[in-house]
Amino acid sequence: MCRIYFYKLTEDNGGAPCVTSDLLSLAICKPMFRKTAKEGDLIFGFGANSLDPHNRLDPHNRLIYVARITEKLSDGKYYDQFTQRGDCIYRFDGDHYEWVSGSLHHGPGDLVHDLGSPATYSRANVLLSKDFRYFGKAGTDEYKSEFPDVCHAVERLGQGYRVHHVPELWCRLKRMADWVWQTNKKMKREPTNKPSRSVCHRSESCGVA
Repeated sequence: MCRIYFYKLTEDNGGAPCVTSDLLSLAICKPMFRKTAKEGDLIFGFGANSLDPHNRLDPHNRLIYVARITEKLSDGKYYDQFTQRGDCIYRFDGDHYEWVSGSLHHGPGDLVHDLGSPATYSRANVLLSKDFRYFGKAGTDEYKSEFPDVCHAVERLGQGYRVHHVPELWCRLKRMADWVWQTNKKMKREPTNKPSRSVCHRSESCGVA
């Protein structure tokens, strides 16, 4: 049985997740579930209440994306194979990793949080998905009327990391994923905001079902 992760994004600017060339990747921030998630697991990303605070028309906790993990790369392999992607912001110089100058996301001070400490870089895990629905700034809270129990669970998310949820919620999230796939085509969407090195993608909270 797959695990189902869900969390709130405080930023959606093309860094986490990064969606280009029909591939969704999570390479920065979210180090805990980048470490534990496996192929076949599902991830739901909902917008935090703080996302787009100046847009009064923006529905709170709107669905930003749903993705089924199709591949997981560890030991920094992602940064060797996907150098042209926007979230490939680190490179290995033969001795240690360093932040790539000019990258649109994060900065040198975020390296340990994203990749872990040298020499093991235990957090250098990247989740990839070719089976996803990304909505970005076009995301809505339409799911709330269809899945009120999921809405309630998302609204209750606070600080910290939760692992255990009742089976009924797992089933509803799985049904919601099926509903999202059936009612939405896979198509190119724009992120909510533009990239900025002044913000971090660290989520408000996250949970696992």
